[in-house]
Amino acid sequence: MSRSILFPAEWYPQSGIQLTWPHQGTDWAYMLDEVTACYINLAREITKRERLLIVTPEPERVRQLLQGVVDTDSVVFASCPTNDTWARDHGGITLFRDGAPCICDFKFNGWGLKFAANHDNLITSRLYRQKLFNARYENRLNFVVEGGALESDGAGTLLTTSECMLSPNRNGEWSQTRIEEYLKETLGLQRVLWLDHGYLAGDDTDSHIDTLARFAPDDTIVYVQCTNPTDEHYEALHLMEEQLRTFTTIQGTPYRLLPLPMADAVYDENGERLPATYANFLIVNKAVLYPTYRQPANDRAAAEVLQTAFPGREIVGIDCSPLIRQHGSLHCVTMQYPENVLQ
Repeated sequence: MSRSILFPAEWYPQSGIQLTWPHQGTDWAYMLDEVTACYINLAREITKRERLLIVTPEPERVRQLLQGVVDTDSVVFASCPTNDTWARDHGGITLFRDGAPCICDFKFNGWGLKFAANHDNLITSRLYRQKLFNARYENRLNFVVEGGALESDGAGTLLTTSECMLSPNRNGEWSQTRIEEYLKETLGLQRVLWLDHGYLAGDDTDSHIDTLARFAPDDTIVYVQCTNPTDEHYEALHLMEEQLRTFTTIQGTPYRLLPLPMADAVYDENGERLPATYANFLIVNKAVLYPTYRQPANDRAAAEVLQTAFPGREIVGIDCSPLIRQHGSLHCVTMQYPENVLQ
């Protein structure tokens, strides 16, 4: 008997969001106060709408930070050693198998062996042993993939990038055909749309899809558009846009494409360009939290596009200038769990 598998879209009703909290043992040590303020803002907005799971080796310290600032009755603290804070990529992927929730624990190897991940690769299994999930645990540690590489429309289509998914330091011995078959079988997909173009300078993920293009309801794709011919991204993002225009829904109709503005260039203290992107938004219950970069005109324009894509939701900006200093943004530091999954 065939089993029904659903890989829900991010706008599926949620029970909570995971944040893996920064601490002195992470790469945030040199700017811990600044990034902590960003996390507190995130925690405040999340707990207004749903539960928050905070993963940290220092639960009491974080509890004290949030006291009187965030509704801590809506926060679950999980004590766990961590290397870093990118919950999107080390967090479990929730599926429904015959209607029952299942947490898939894929291998996280530091974005293709770039960074240490010995603790982060074990977070999902440790959370499961702490009985924090009302879901079956499924060990998928034979396959390397990060949540930021997987974009589901909840109706059988996955959007991903060939640059990331075919990276030799992830599943290098696997062909594209074999990877696609594995994803279809494991995630219950009808098809995979491979995006072959597009990148952001300073991105350590090998072009995660959540930095470039995202699904929205009603057969919509929201994507980063570059209109400045002198920008280093212009050609690659133009080719990405052209490829998106060739994609059709399962029914064979073109997607509604909504372009997001390209953020103005942001550089670190060494003059390296950072991957500021408005595609790195998080869908929560009744709202969309999106990154802002202290660029009022671009920040406003991005909010307008997201309001068009998600007309029934509040669009809430969160200053993510601290987050991109470590080459990620808002979606990268969060992981959602569908309703009835987070205890």
